[in-house]
Amino acid sequence: MKHSASISVVFLLVLAHLAVATAAFAAAAMDGAANYLVYVDRHPPGVDCQQYQLGILAAALGSEEKAKAAILYNYKNVMSGFSARLTPSELEAVKKQPQVNRVLPSVTLSLMSSKFDGVS
Repeated sequence: MKHSASISVVFLLVLAHLAVATAAFAAAAMDGAANYLVYVDRHPPGVDCQQYQLGILAAALGSEEKAKAAILYNYKNVMSGFSARLTPSELEAVKKQPQVNRVLPSVTLSLMSSKFDGVS
């Protein structure tokens, strides 16, 4: 019974992932936006990391409201940066910000094996 329950959970997770990926693809097709990882300079001492990163994005997009809508996640421990959903013109504006070091497309890597925790 435990074996079939594990397979059911994995199957449901795969279905959920496909639904999210399909929705994201449809949204991207409409506005040309995609998700990007934006690497920036470390925030100055005494300055809140998220506010610093939000300020960089707000400067590029023209308003804090647009920046809040675009930002997906803030990174501060291993790297300094954020992920954001950007249109091609927004991407170019972000790249021009002096605090931005590198911008990379965000990619999702998939498991290449059908074996999961001993289940094949």
